[in-house]
Parts: sequence; structure tokens; C-alpha cells
Amino acid sequence: MSGRLRYTIALVMTMINLSAMAQDHVYSQFFNAPIYLNPSLTGQFEGDLRMNLIYRNQWSGLSGDLSYITASADLNISKFAGGVGLMFNRSSEGTAFLVKNNAAATYAYSVGGDDFIASFGIQAGFTSRQIDWSKLVFSDQIDMRLGYIPGSVSSALPPEMSNKFYFDGAAGTNIIYQNFMAGVAVHHINQPDESFSGTVAKLPMRITANASYRIPLSPGMYYNQDEGSYLIPSVVYYKQASSTSMSAGAQFKFKGLNAGLWYRTGGQGGPDAVVVSLIFDLFKGNRNGEKLRLGLSHDATTSKINYTNTSGTTEASIGYEKYFPNSSGYNKFNGLRCYDFY
Repeated sequence: MSGRLRYTIALVMTMINLSAMAQDHVYSQFFNAPIYLNPSLTGQFEGDLRMNLIYRNQWSGLSGDLSYITASADLNISKFAGGVGLMFNRSSEGTAFLVKNNAAATYAYSVGGDDFIASFGIQAGFTSRQIDWSKLVFSDQIDMRLGYIPGSVSSALPPEMSNKFYFDGAAGTNIIYQNFMAGVAVHHINQPDESFSGTVAKLPMRITANASYRIPLSPGMYYNQDEGSYLIPSVVYYKQASSTSMSAGAQFKFKGLNAGLWYRTGGQGGPDAVVVSLIFDLFKGNRNGEKLRLGLSHDATTSKINYTNTSGTTEASIGYEKYFPNSSGYNKFNGLRCYDFY
């Protein structure tokens, strides 16, 4: 790809991310960022403590930065039939390095039994949004034939504000019945104002809906057993303002190995990417319920911007869960959890 085209795409990316109707990022490994997907999944795992970290490097072949990271830790408190968690999100977008830092607390409450569980969750946090105006390029710094003029100074006056701080809330619910799971979440319920200029620019609510079904491939396997092999088709739908996206695919799960193939549509419903994922669960079955999860996925761009220009998107994730010493929950089946589907 020519340097001029690469620069133009990077500039367009920056302007898109500066628009009032900016969209949230989504993870291809949505199942390895459970609290980001839906706050009702807080505490939904077999163990006492769970920690997750996921990093997404989007379109690495382009100039500028499109990187995202989410770190979370949550507790499964069976005595209170729920869970509590903390989550940190950071995004850096475009040549002007539009940076968002978000810290949030989550709480979920569950009801049900061994073959059915319904969870309800809430999330509350604060976001800091920052931009480096000096990295922006304006029209009077661009020559129609040559592109950007090095060393040029624009006569445009950027807004005085370069930082924005606001409260952000979310809520969700998730239902599991035997081999079926479905959930829905709403983020940015209060639609916070993200504007740097003083003109109101509300962040639209993001609605996420997910559904998964476990198909046992080994004879004699039941929904509450984790051994054997499974095929798990899933679909996740996102809507934020007029932008929609959907990921659909399936995973093959056998003990500590999990391989998936996905197809994702873009912001207006057109083709976006084909995703391949590979996950390894290590130490699974230890006496203290300890499990280390390593995940890797790659998106091959299928939209008009194409894979040759973008070099695709790569995600890496790590997760860890365990029981505390002398835990009252160890070896006690306490209902299905979202990880049974991943």
C-alpha cells in the first residue's frame, strides 16, 4: 500500500473516532472478556477467584494506533448467590491518540439450581477521555497532489479542552438452561457527554445480545459434565446508534483445547472479518480447581479496506481461576456457569 493511501486511511480513522457518534470496540474473543460482554457474568465460573486480561491490536498494517486492553478480576461468592468484580478498560485510537481509560465495579446476583440459572448484573464506573490535538492534521496542511506538507502549521484553532471525565453505567442479564445460554446487556445507560468542544455529544447506548448452545459429541454426555467433546455454536449481536455488528460461529471444545471459527459483519451489516481462535486450558482438574487459560485469535479483514492494507487484527488473552484454600465451594456443583460454554 502506498504511503499516501496509508496516511489517508489513518487520517480517516482519526476523524471517525473524533465524531460524536463514536462506537465502542468489540473483542473477537468475547468469551475471554466476560465482564466486558455483560456485567451479569460477574462471578459466573467454577471457583472463587477469576482474573482475565485481553489485548487487541487492530489493523496493525496501518499508521496510527488502534489498540485495546481489558483487565478484570471477580469473585464468586456462593454464600450471597452472586459475584463482585473490578474492571479496567483502555483504548488508544488514531494518529491523534484518542485515549480512553475506564475503571468500573460490577455486581451480579443469581437464582436457580443445577439445570437452570438466571443472573442479573449492574456496572458503575468512571471514564477519562483524552486527545493530543498537536497530532491532528487539518485541510490547510494537505496538498491535493502531494498529501501532507511536513512542518506545516494549521491556522485552525483546536478547542481548549483536551480531557473529559464522566460517569458511565451498565446493566445486563444472562440465563442458562441445560445446554442453552442467552444474555443481553445495555452499556452507557446514562449516555454520557463525550464532547471536547462544549457542544453536547452523547455516547450512544450499546446493546449486546448473545446466545450459545452446547452440542455433546461424545456418547452418554450430559449438560452438567465437562469431559468429552462439544461443538458450541454462538452468536453475538451489537447495536450502538445506527451501527450494528454480528459475530457468528462455532467452537470445538475437547477437555483443555478449544478451537473456533467466526464470521463478523461490519458497522452497517456488511462483511468485516473471518476470525480464527485457539484456546488452551492448562492445569485443569488440579485439586484446588486451578485453571490457566491462554487464548489467541486473528481477524482476516474481508471488508473493502481488505487484508492486504490492514494486515488484520490480532488478540491475545490470559485467564486464571481457582478456589481459595479450604473453600466451602470446592467439589460442590453450584449451577452452570458461562465458562461451560467456552
